[in-house]
Amino acid sequence: MSMNNKEQFVAAIDIGTTKIVAIVGSRNENGKIEILGLSKALSKGVKRGVVLNIEETVNAIETTVEDVQKRSGVTFSEVFVGIAGQHIKSMKNRGYIMRDAYEDEIRKEEVFKLIEDMHKIHIDIGEEIIHVIPQNFIVDNETGVKSPIGMCGRRLEANFHIVIGQVAAAKNIEKCIRKANLIVKDMILEPLASSDAVLTDDEKEAGVVLVDIGGGTTDVAVYYDNIIRHTAVIPFGGNVVTKDIKEGCAILQRHAEQLKLQYGSALGDIAPEDKVVSIPGISGREPKEISFKSLAYIIQSRMEEIIDIINFEIQNSGYADKLAAGVVITGGGAMLRHLPQLMKFKTAMDVRIGVPNEHLAGLAKNEINQPMYATSVGLIMRGFDYLDTYKKSFLAGKGDDYRRTEISEIPEEIKGEETTVKAEERTPLTEKIKMMLSKIFEVEDQKIS
Repeated sequence: MSMNNKEQFVAAIDIGTTKIVAIVGSRNENGKIEILGLSKALSKGVKRGVVLNIEETVNAIETTVEDVQKRSGVTFSEVFVGIAGQHIKSMKNRGYIMRDAYEDEIRKEEVFKLIEDMHKIHIDIGEEIIHVIPQNFIVDNETGVKSPIGMCGRRLEANFHIVIGQVAAAKNIEKCIRKANLIVKDMILEPLASSDAVLTDDEKEAGVVLVDIGGGTTDVAVYYDNIIRHTAVIPFGGNVVTKDIKEGCAILQRHAEQLKLQYGSALGDIAPEDKVVSIPGISGREPKEISFKSLAYIIQSRMEEIIDIINFEIQNSGYADKLAAGVVITGGGAMLRHLPQLMKFKTAMDVRIGVPNEHLAGLAKNEINQPMYATSVGLIMRGFDYLDTYKKSFLAGKGDDYRRTEISEIPEEIKGEETTVKAEERTPLTEKIKMMLSKIFEVEDQKIS
């Protein structure tokens, strides 16, 4: 790590259903991330992870950004931002190219072509590809190749994990950021960001499911052998639990939320029989008494529904029987009492709560070390990944095209090293992939020449 990383910093905005977080981080010499400032505001314009009211969202972004710039003493104009919402879907695809000369070594350009072809696959109108993540390569019949450069073969093929989202949803996020006088540097799928922040390398290798329970959505990411294998966004989160309490107990929304946070539990059977909590009546009516037990049963039945969908996604990934590290729950919803026990019971897997301290250093570590900040910290980490790949000062220029191939998922061996991008040019995709993959090929080129 060179010393100039000292003044490198990254800003990110997590636009959630319940809160909007602006966060600024820098990186110390050991590659650990220090959070210089964090600010959060209530999010009123977002539903199920999708921006519905632009004005409300812009106001919240401006408030948090102003606050975080004051706290951190850092002024920034470019931000990394997360995308989630029920419109996100992922698919697997396989691409191949036939090569003319069997003896020639596979060149970097052929790998670019393969990745680039994935961006041309047919998707529905109004959708766009957010990430293309290579899983593994196959050369002739040799499977499980991590990097095919330099091998010989007639047929080069690869499996890809492709994340697709709605153009409109992405455009709305971008519009909000732009109206707050900022530029979107890159858009990142939120479960990928959260995974970076809370999962260990060993867990990703052994096989693990990340479950990020937010207010409006629950994000799922399945890792195995260090590669992301499956992603999904489930359109339910903590808010549906609050809604059920509100309707089941006939009380106000804010009282329901308070009940859930203070007295809620995800296991009805172990909630005390005899304890009750008194809720003030609506507009001077008689106060209501609600037992801890009935509250817990309401929460449990709703959480079980969410866990059933998570289980479905785990089965769907095709890796259900390979996940030795079990489940890691994060996000604000991870704080629900007894949720790990319920999750363990329903998934028959090991369960732990994930907090984003894996890669954090510095003073703010404790304040930020909460599940609800997993996505925010992950966005900062992805921001530094981006900087490493583009080796370019964060403040310069007008920001690049914010749609790129997923760089941090490309195997380490083929990430770009000293690559620079003129910020003013909207670099075409091919060029970007070439830059990313340049490092390994410098060696290869010398061999050939």
